[in-house]
Amino acid sequence: MKKENNYVSIWLLSGCLLLFIMVVVGGITRLTNSGLSMTDWHLVTDTFPPLTEAKWLQTFEEYKKFPEYQKINIHNDFTLSDYKFIYFWEWFHRFIGRIIGLVFIIPFFYFLLKKRLSSPTIKKCIVLLSMGAFQGFLGWFMVKSGLIDDPDVSHFRLALHLTFAFITFAYTLWVALDLIYPNKIEVIVPLRNLARVALVFLIIQIIYGGFVAGLNAGLIHNHWPLMSDGQFIHDSVFIEQKTLFLNLVEGKSGVQFVHRTMAYFVVALIIALYIRSKKFALTSIQKRGINTLLIFVFIQFTLGVFTLLYGVPLWLGLVHQIMAFFLLTAMTFTLHRLSK
Repeated sequence: MKKENNYVSIWLLSGCLLLFIMVVVGGITRLTNSGLSMTDWHLVTDTFPPLTEAKWLQTFEEYKKFPEYQKINIHNDFTLSDYKFIYFWEWFHRFIGRIIGLVFIIPFFYFLLKKRLSSPTIKKCIVLLSMGAFQGFLGWFMVKSGLIDDPDVSHFRLALHLTFAFITFAYTLWVALDLIYPNKIEVIVPLRNLARVALVFLIIQIIYGGFVAGLNAGLIHNHWPLMSDGQFIHDSVFIEQKTLFLNLVEGKSGVQFVHRTMAYFVVALIIALYIRSKKFALTSIQKRGINTLLIFVFIQFTLGVFTLLYGVPLWLGLVHQIMAFFLLTAMTFTLHRLSK
């Protein structure tokens, strides 16, 4: 790595770490049903949670005006203590978002003034800053969908928010890798193209993971390798919605079917990448990337099966999401090393 790129790459990798933490906390927020606890969004005044009991009571009363309390929690002996618990996770999720914004913006202008950023890197960093701002908008756009009539956020918006976080992380890592490995390598086109296809399928799988989470579709058909009643495609896949397309994007059974079936394609593509890589003379780091990718995809597949079989316990659902992050990291790293 060029000496002048050292601090810039550390900055970008620290951003990757914060994005990882953000996604983990976001997963906890979703799995604890905490996402609708903060019913408004203010850039400055929401930086810290209520600091007095009177302020907590005022915030709790505001929460009671919205569908989640009126249709669900009002029947669950929901107390102020319960509210403080869910409020904490949503607040913490947003607080990390603010920290990420500062971590990206302040060093960016520092490196810019110190002339440590090349012209291509400046352009990439501007894209990153724009992606971060858009991700913040998507977060509120998602939450807002659960504050009107239905006390559940739109699974489309949830998947968009989740997937864009993954993509932002992957792009940040890619920019960092450009600095860590500045020297060009000979591109092995067949492997690069196969890795690109695998990445596309992995992104689709992440999107459908968001659909499954948003619809709570992991709570049905808790069997494997077949769905309920010993069927590969359960009858309910075709009857929940009016059309086949709607069943596959809005029906719980259809969304779960796509997610569990897409997993086989992701595994198959990564196995194919591993087998085909044996025909080429790879560097040690390329081999390490592909081997890690293969290990991670089998771990993730296994976690997915057990998450389904056990009906999505909080800890297992969270581990499954974290492993998806590791899998995307390995995929991004491997594709970068096969491309540049």
